[in-house]
Amino acid sequence: MAEILFLAHRIPWPADRGDKIRSYHYLQHLARLAPVHVGAFADDDRDMGFAAEMEPNFASVYAEKRGKPRWRAGVEALWSGKPVSLTSFASDSMAAWVSDRLHSGRISHIFLFSGQMAQYIPNDFAGRIIMDFVDVDSAKFESYARVGNPVMRWVNSREGRLLSAFEHKVARRADASLFVSKAEAELFRQRSIVGGAVGNEKIIAMGNGIDTVHYDPQAEIPRAKGLPVGKRIIFTGQMDYRPNIEAVTDFAHNAMPAIRCAHPGVYFVIVGRNPADSVKALAKLDGVTVTGAVDDVRSWLGAATLVVAPLRIARGIQNKLLEAMAMAKPVVASRAAAEGIAAEDKVHFHIAANIDEEIAYCCALLADPEGANRLGISARFHVTQNYSWAGQLAPLERLMQIPPCITEAAQ
Repeated sequence: MAEILFLAHRIPWPADRGDKIRSYHYLQHLARLAPVHVGAFADDDRDMGFAAEMEPNFASVYAEKRGKPRWRAGVEALWSGKPVSLTSFASDSMAAWVSDRLHSGRISHIFLFSGQMAQYIPNDFAGRIIMDFVDVDSAKFESYARVGNPVMRWVNSREGRLLSAFEHKVARRADASLFVSKAEAELFRQRSIVGGAVGNEKIIAMGNGIDTVHYDPQAEIPRAKGLPVGKRIIFTGQMDYRPNIEAVTDFAHNAMPAIRCAHPGVYFVIVGRNPADSVKALAKLDGVTVTGAVDDVRSWLGAATLVVAPLRIARGIQNKLLEAMAMAKPVVASRAAAEGIAAEDKVHFHIAANIDEEIAYCCALLADPEGANRLGISARFHVTQNYSWAGQLAPLERLMQIPPCITEAAQ
């Protein structure tokens, strides 16, 4: 009987942030095909507490709280010649649990979510391996290496180079390598020409979906507490993540003064857990509110006049855009943020080429409520028709190659 080993860099439960949303839906789908053993890291005690909730749904669950300091991961990376992305997630305990599962002889498939977990694939595993890279992480570090002080440019350049080599080594070993968008898949194909040829048929785009029943502007959603009075431009995201920090900092300092000059009563509301100190400091600016963690992001999206995603560095599909569009909100997104979304500019959202266009689009939408409403309705219709999870993950059964009789038994 087929059994699946699922390894993730972050515990995929509950579906309350971008990467966890994708891994959560993978797990739901895979559990219908065969018994699943889940091994994952937890960022904190809160995440560790969800492991017990997962156990009734899967064959076994192992969660390990990450406690390795960054300095130690850096020293290990320099000593071993590995990327910090790997040493940060290297654990003897996780390796022992994986080995124990594999030695049972029942594991026929390994599904890896995020490249950091590929270090746990044993050399002698003969079953089927599916690797979901999600994004081309090495390209992200290469972009980081173009800015900053000389030391950080060197660190990020090293990370990008070593991680790229590792990504291509894993992709050659895997039976399929998944990416969250066609653009990411094509980027990896282009890079594989230099990094080590990977068969094009093994590089596959598998996008994210959105639960349009959950994200429904007509649903009964509690009112957000602490809403500033007036029109609201909303940004949502994990606020200790560098691209999000840079996005809101740039927008708060360089877009909001001009927008508030034209529309004095508008606020920029930054919604998301774990705001970095630099993000918290933005609340000192006129017209900027920083919420921190919220009970239900839909409450804040529902209260938005419009939603922005002014990311300068972005990879793959931005779930924050799908969520806002499903809530029928007008969206202004940077080109980087919009790249992974199959939607039409000026029909389903506005794509801004630079900060000046972000200002212009925001001001135009604030001045035209009816036009903003039409854009939001068009956005919701589009994601409802094109971004169901069932549709996005439909190719997974073919990729897993689990016999139908096994699939029926799992159900």
